[in-house]
Amino acid sequence: MSKEDQEAPKLRKRLSLGLLVFYGVGATIGAGIYVLIGAAAGYAGIYAPLAFIIAAIGIIPTAMSYAELSSRYPVSSGEAVYVKAAFRSKFWSLLTGGMVILSGIIASATISIGCAGYLHNFIDINEAILITAIILIMGGIAIKGILESVLVTAVLTVIEAGALIVLIVIGFSSDFIQSSDFGQLFPPMDDFSIWPGIISASAIAVFAFIGFEDMVNVAEETKNPRKVLPRAIFITLLITALLYTLISFVAISVVPSSELMVSDAPLSLVYERLTGGSPLVLNGVAVFATANTILVQIIMVSRVVYGMSAQNNLPKAFGKINKKTKTPLRATLIVTLITLILALSFPLVKLAEVTSFIILGIWILINLSLIKIKLTDKIHPEGVFKTSLWIPIVGAIFGFVLLGLALFFVE
Repeated sequence: MSKEDQEAPKLRKRLSLGLLVFYGVGATIGAGIYVLIGAAAGYAGIYAPLAFIIAAIGIIPTAMSYAELSSRYPVSSGEAVYVKAAFRSKFWSLLTGGMVILSGIIASATISIGCAGYLHNFIDINEAILITAIILIMGGIAIKGILESVLVTAVLTVIEAGALIVLIVIGFSSDFIQSSDFGQLFPPMDDFSIWPGIISASAIAVFAFIGFEDMVNVAEETKNPRKVLPRAIFITLLITALLYTLISFVAISVVPSSELMVSDAPLSLVYERLTGGSPLVLNGVAVFATANTILVQIIMVSRVVYGMSAQNNLPKAFGKINKKTKTPLRATLIVTLITLILALSFPLVKLAEVTSFIILGIWILINLSLIKIKLTDKIHPEGVFKTSLWIPIVGAIFGFVLLGLALFFVE
């Protein structure tokens, strides 16, 4: 290592378990659940909560694979590093890193348009100006520092998760839900006609959990990442699964599934039926939820770009850490700029749908990578979280099945 490399500023380890969980929950919840509940109810009806439970159980093997790999290789650009470690292939590493970058930037650009749409209900100015302001503000926060960024994420997460919790509390306190209703969570075992709808709803529900994997890309900024990252992944998955199951139960108890499935804002409809209040309240929460997702995606993608630069897969310039902020300034600036250009220039609806399939492909590659590593690498670094070989095998199978179901059921 050269003297210049030794003296170069490094990413600052500022993230504790609690902050990382806020980051993970914020990345996962996003604004998707505010729409996906309606779609899940359309397929599964009163069994929509079961669909979210099945989706969470199906994701557990992939979450465990991420937990072990992030514990083995606690570095930025996690997925690209995992694939390279498994297959010793720069091509596959570049392809994986590129897929993560592409999905993150498109998601951020698309969500910024949605955020501007929600914000337009409160601020009546040109939407392009709103989009530009939103992206630049989120990019500026990401540049400021990882602690500052995640603290903002934590506040936004409290707002968006808090809105769900409030709806859950109001719902369970209302006359819409009786103690006897809990029996409808599970269908009769002898009624097989119900299960195709539940399975297809589960395939849709999985997309509400996308985002937990973003945590692995801030590994270098996490304290004691070998222990903290696996714990944060599991806690995040547990919190989101619990919230989704409860909020979907409230939703189908308050509003008929036939109405939920055709509503553009199903949770706003639930809020109206429960409280008689204006849907603008939920629109306000959606502003924070979408802004949170944009910030998390900019942070995540900039760390992937930084990490790939450190691995000599991208120009060295993107691997430079700012001495003052201890963040990858150039990487964050280029990610913010590309996000802004895409948001202002291209119709991204179809591309946004494709990102879900890209992420499923990444999940499959991650499971295959852990299988390969477990079969060929018998060295386990001290303190690493370990899973059994069958875990990534099940995760890969579930990924392939889910990808097929998604292509078949999701328009």
